[in-house]
Amino acid sequence: MASNFSRRKFITIAGVTAAGTLLTNGCTSSVKSSGNSGTGSTAAVNVSEGDTPETDTATLGFIALTDASPLIIAKEKGLFDKYGMKNVRVVKQTSWAATRDNLVTGSQGGGIDGAHILTPMPYLMTTGAITNAQPVPMYILARLNLDGQCISVASSYKDMKLDVKSSSRLKDAFAKVKATGKDTKCAVTFPGGTHDLWMRYWLAAGGVDPNRDATLIVIPPPQMVANMKEGQMEAFCVGEPWNAQLVNQGIGYTALTTGELWNNHPEKAFSMRADWVDKHPKAAKALLMAVLEAQMWCDKLENKEEMAKIVSPTQYFKAPAKDIVERAKGTFNYGVDKVVENSPHMMKFWIDGGASYPYQSHDLWFITEDKRWGYLPMDLDAKALIAKVNREDMWKEAAKAIGQEAAIPKSTSRGIETFFDGVKFDPENPEAYLNSLAIKAIKA
Repeated sequence: MASNFSRRKFITIAGVTAAGTLLTNGCTSSVKSSGNSGTGSTAAVNVSEGDTPETDTATLGFIALTDASPLIIAKEKGLFDKYGMKNVRVVKQTSWAATRDNLVTGSQGGGIDGAHILTPMPYLMTTGAITNAQPVPMYILARLNLDGQCISVASSYKDMKLDVKSSSRLKDAFAKVKATGKDTKCAVTFPGGTHDLWMRYWLAAGGVDPNRDATLIVIPPPQMVANMKEGQMEAFCVGEPWNAQLVNQGIGYTALTTGELWNNHPEKAFSMRADWVDKHPKAAKALLMAVLEAQMWCDKLENKEEMAKIVSPTQYFKAPAKDIVERAKGTFNYGVDKVVENSPHMMKFWIDGGASYPYQSHDLWFITEDKRWGYLPMDLDAKALIAKVNREDMWKEAAKAIGQEAAIPKSTSRGIETFFDGVKFDPENPEAYLNSLAIKAIKA
């Protein structure tokens, strides 16, 4: 299935080199944690002979974003060791394109076996849409978080005081910029990924066509703030801590958290190459158990300060802990005389399993949106694809194994979802959702 990205107004700012050059040195446990996590620390547990992992080695990638914290905490708190995976490398990636390329390569070729990833990417890889029409089968083992992303805008738009309901104001503003011969650039992190879809939804909900009224560009998350400072874009959508850093540096402000757009929306996933999991099912389960336990730890308010300190150093985020911790605790300074404490839209990692379980209905929304914007063909059998990629069965096994059977939901669907503009997505009828949308790249 060939990629159709050339039809869209997409510009990639940050060049991508060959996949083999994109890995940094594997991150080791150089950050010393206090050991008061309550998760059990570095001591290994007894693993029955029947559950012994086929290998104790795996390489997992991550991008410097707060929602990668469960993988880092699983490493730093010894949770991978605890479940018999004593040689796990957690390796920083330079961009989502690098993550993709290194997953295509696999660890046997110097790449990675799995990753913290934008939820749509395993589907785009499995279909071959972003891998030069060569399918690379992937599995989603868990959702890593709900909410916790933002759309931020440049200080030049500060007087507009944009919020979740006011993207319509940008239509005239963008037209004036275009009249001067300049592009109106909105940055996202990967074509067809979550941030791309949040930006597109917000603009389109206000009557701003992201393919005609704006130019979407791709910039890796850690480079967003620097590029905004240089005037490269009007707005960007990215996860934390980069929105908070933008505000802290006085370069721009947050218009909305994506939870305001869709409350408790799914975001990143823990995904692995399907062939690796098929070859090492017990090792994959062990990794998943460690990640679930790390998600539980990250979700506790009393652990947020420590989490921020652990992930902030150069080998992980290379961002001050102060740029990470406040929004992680639910305090959002929007940068326009607006501070919200105890935000219901703070990033959630667990909440009784609801943030971690990979609902098939959520994957269906992402596939439907990627159809909306032409990233996937309209005749794609979404449910068949989800059955291949979504391994909620493994999630259930891992949850039971760590004593969290009560967290297993009764359905693979969370039901009808309602967006800020009143639009509803019924996973039983995704075609009706598509037909209800005025702005799209395809005819539904």
